[in-house]
Amino acid sequence: MLVMETLARGARGEAVLDIQTRLGSLGYPIDPSEHAWFGEATERAVRRFQERRHLIVNGVVDEHTWGELVEAGYSVGDRILYLRYPYFRGDDVRDIQASLNLLGFDAGREDGIFGERTDRAVHEFQRNVGLPPDGIVGVTTVEALSRLRPVGPGPGRAEVREAEALRRLSASIRGARIAIDPGHGPGDAGTAGPGGLSEADLSILLSEAVSGELGRRGAVPFLLRGADEDPSAGERAARANQLGVEVLIAIHAGTDDDPATSGASSFYFGREGWHSQAGRRLAELIQQELAREGRPDRGAHPKSLSILRETQMPAVHVEPCFITNPEEERLLADGSFRQRIAAALATAVERFFAGAPAVEASASGPAGTR
Repeated sequence: MLVMETLARGARGEAVLDIQTRLGSLGYPIDPSEHAWFGEATERAVRRFQERRHLIVNGVVDEHTWGELVEAGYSVGDRILYLRYPYFRGDDVRDIQASLNLLGFDAGREDGIFGERTDRAVHEFQRNVGLPPDGIVGVTTVEALSRLRPVGPGPGRAEVREAEALRRLSASIRGARIAIDPGHGPGDAGTAGPGGLSEADLSILLSEAVSGELGRRGAVPFLLRGADEDPSAGERAARANQLGVEVLIAIHAGTDDDPATSGASSFYFGREGWHSQAGRRLAELIQQELAREGRPDRGAHPKSLSILRETQMPAVHVEPCFITNPEEERLLADGSFRQRIAAALATAVERFFAGAPAVEASASGPAGTR
């Protein structure tokens, strides 16, 4: 399937069969009675896959879930890996990164993206073991990695580097370059609340309040989109990387089929076996400050969202309220409430730069739907 259309329960055809075949090969067998039909069992398998991969769990196969299905199908040795544009992505890349990091070669975050840092680590590894330093991960390099990889878990080079970077953070927010990503946009306004406020409009209003609050505290904020702009997630991540910001906060709202669902959630980058320590600490600090504002704490959770995965700095996706809850939508429409939320987020960022510890308990609680 070259072009991925969004598929959900009730869909039929070859595209559904392709999804079912991939799910089956990954350990999520589908009842034969649903052959090429997106029924209850297929939706259940999709949800299990999404949960395992730290995706949005909605049972719908959109472009993001489809990409993860494709990536999950790659094992080390299935293909030759090297630096190219667009980058190779897949579980084979993630496993190579994990091996390099465990051996002390800094492949960067274990995000499954074969970028420049991973390429440098491959070259360094090849030089150290006497292989031609061509940056190509073929049979010989894979065999060398398998032979030398330590047995058992342990902190890799990327984890150590991120912990060191946390310790070296400036003690002040003054001068810190901070990206703020207003979620959605004109082409995808997201969900509208019962009163008509859309996620796209809310995210701009709240992001502008956060930007103003950070600026008053001496930070240098950057909005990754304007009200009339509609960049893709990849374009937003690329801009944040190009700006060289130290922290990124993506502003969204929670949504749920149950209008009574309420509270605040934050998400940091995490995949099976790896998560961003810095992102988690910032997310937990944000949850603490939102709780002080009276927001029910739904916790900080790992998520493999594009804006979290593709950025090179600590990044957090924040949902301070559920726009589908009538009372919380009313709060979000109130400028004074948005200002209080903005102040809470700015205080969390200040505490992050000051090295304040996060409280482990804030990492628990039910996750948001988005």
